Amino acid sequence: MSAVTTPVTRSTGSPPASPETSAWSRWANEHRKWLFAAPAMAFVAVLIIFPVAWTGYLSLTDAEGSVRAESEFIGFQNYLDVLGDTDRFWPAVWRTAAFTGVVLFFEVVLGMAIALLLWRPFKGEKWVRVAILLPLVATPVAVGMMWRLIFDPNIGMANQVLGWFGIGPQPWLAGQGSALPTTMFIDIWQWTPMVVLILLAGLTSLSDEPQEAALIDGASTWQRFRHVTLPLLMPTVIVAILLRGIDALKTFDILYATKGRGGGSFHEVETLNVYAYGLSFDYNEYGVSSTVLIIFFLIIIGVMWALTYRKKGLDR
Repeated sequence: MSAVTTPVTRSTGSPPASPETSAWSRWANEHRKWLFAAPAMAFVAVLIIFPVAWTGYLSLTDAEGSVRAESEFIGFQNYLDVLGDTDRFWPAVWRTAAFTGVVLFFEVVLGMAIALLLWRPFKGEKWVRVAILLPLVATPVAVGMMWRLIFDPNIGMANQVLGWFGIGPQPWLAGQGSALPTTMFIDIWQWTPMVVLILLAGLTSLSDEPQEAALIDGASTWQRFRHVTLPLLMPTVIVAILLRGIDALKTFDILYATKGRGGGSFHEVETLNVYAYGLSFDYNEYGVSSTVLIIFFLIIIGVMWALTYRKKGLDR
């Protein structure tokens, strides 16, 4: 009588994980979004921290002539000199604030109006959208050079058009009082389409139910916009203001392309960016230039914090 034997099966699987390995796996799984993003975040942090730190160091020295030249540590003397400069620094601060405030106001207002017009489908809307986005295709330097030719007081098209209506030629970019408003117009012309894109994306994401309820209650078009559309769209408006406001604060290429070094012969359009550029590359005063840039950087951080805090309040 033969004995019945039970075959012995050998486990080919991996050994059970140790408690330490299991704990690490759980932690990695819970924080995987940060782990995957960590290398990119570290790379970007290095790219930001080193230039800011080096600029901050130069702002505490009397570096000039060459970045390789020997310099002495002078503490906050550059900051005291810059903040006490009422001839160039504070006028540049005022121009920066005026330029940013004016262009931001008109770009948001016009962007909102155009986005509302494009919100509902109509015949030929694709061609209209393409036409509106055309200013974004060209680089700011090319746009500045184009408008510089258009606003030329002698051969420019702008004065020729004014002549058709019996209006005399205007100095536009050549005038001390008209140069800054003219550059504001150029910036508004180019960057309003960007605000239109942001606001239009926000409008298309809104639900139709609040609009339909307000329409049933007899609300007018203005009432629906003021009490329904605008409050729902306000977080998107803050995002548009944040993105465009920071970009407007840093505007340099259009100003330099239209007026050249120093923002013109009388510094008509000299903002903080143009002023810092001139200190660095025209006068080689790297310590003072770094001081201006650090102050400008703190201003931008403050504006970002204020707008972000406002957006969080609206999201609640």
